[in-house]
Amino acid sequence: MCELLGEQDIEWARTELFQVDERIARAGDPDRNLMHLMGSLPGAASPRLHPMPVGENDLDQAAAAYDADLPERLDLVHLGLGPDGHTASLIPDDPVLDVTDRRVALTQGSYQGRSRMTLTYLALEEARRIMWLVTGEDKRRALKGLMAQDPSIPAGRVRARDAVVICDASAAG
Repeated sequence: MCELLGEQDIEWARTELFQVDERIARAGDPDRNLMHLMGSLPGAASPRLHPMPVGENDLDQAAAAYDADLPERLDLVHLGLGPDGHTASLIPDDPVLDVTDRRVALTQGSYQGRSRMTLTYLALEEARRIMWLVTGEDKRRALKGLMAQDPSIPAGRVRARDAVVICDASAAG
């Protein structure tokens, strides 16, 4: 998606890009979502990118600072969907699912070997539009849950004002 976005005629000087979630890892770590974003977006987008401050010593304070830097409402949020129904770093059974008083929070446990910083439901639900991108047969069950707004999976709990789901044939079944 980022590569396709980079091919579009976009006024990057009028655009701000915020991360949805990030793994707690050192700068330059290939596990970081930021590394993928910077490698996929055109050079003109890089100065417009606001990385989540996961390298700070006080991560709670860093999450609060990132929240304060977010606009009141994001215009578009791009979300993926995991086979377990997670989206962003809203991970099954993590206490972050119950955060309702801030737009950015930290996961309490480790998921795939990393703790994470993530936008919460509050930030997602304030967005003007959410675009879901879902690929792969392993996401078929989670996609059904998303479409049914199944609250047993984290993605099913996202209540968007306006949403579009783009999926491949494998995920759609």
